[in-house]
Amino acid sequence: MRTIANYFIYGLIFIFPLFATFYVIVFLVNWVDDTLYSILFGWVPVDLPGLGIVTAFLIIVILGFLVTRAFTTPIFNYFERLVERTPFVKIIYTSFKDLTESLLGDKKRFNRPARVRLTDGVDRIGFITEDDLSTFGIDNRVAVYFPHSYNFSGNLFLVDPDNITPLNIDPSDALKFAISAGVTHVSKVNAKTKK
Repeated sequence: MRTIANYFIYGLIFIFPLFATFYVIVFLVNWVDDTLYSILFGWVPVDLPGLGIVTAFLIIVILGFLVTRAFTTPIFNYFERLVERTPFVKIIYTSFKDLTESLLGDKKRFNRPARVRLTDGVDRIGFITEDDLSTFGIDNRVAVYFPHSYNFSGNLFLVDPDNITPLNIDPSDALKFAISAGVTHVSKVNAKTKK
């Protein structure tokens, strides 16, 4: 009986991450597809699965093309300035824009993993996002973002630089390690601490 239980556990360890990943991807794809399909093609009498996703992809590619062209850049800049001047909308838009650019754009911010000493014997892995906080009137502090495990959220702490040790590891490995609650292993070759 113990052998069957062990096989079940190993099977669960194999299938659960695959199923969970597949489920999340299918859920997001279906949600985007259904939402865009109903908005753009609700008048079509026949249901065409995938048309919303294809449309979203094409719209994003066309917008990316237009944003990078000199003749349309002023239009997008004007629209962006208008949104950034709108109360409440400004806070949401700029927060999401900065987050998107920090993950995907040229201004990547989660590329400096560090070990932060919180108390004696307790450290945490985070990402240094800002070295200079003088615009807030704060001296001798560094902004460090700590992602939550198994969640798309985190906390920002202002930390004494003496409590920070930069880590010489791949930022994506550090992020996986933090988000997985420390169960994802980082290659020992890359996990050397900077002196």
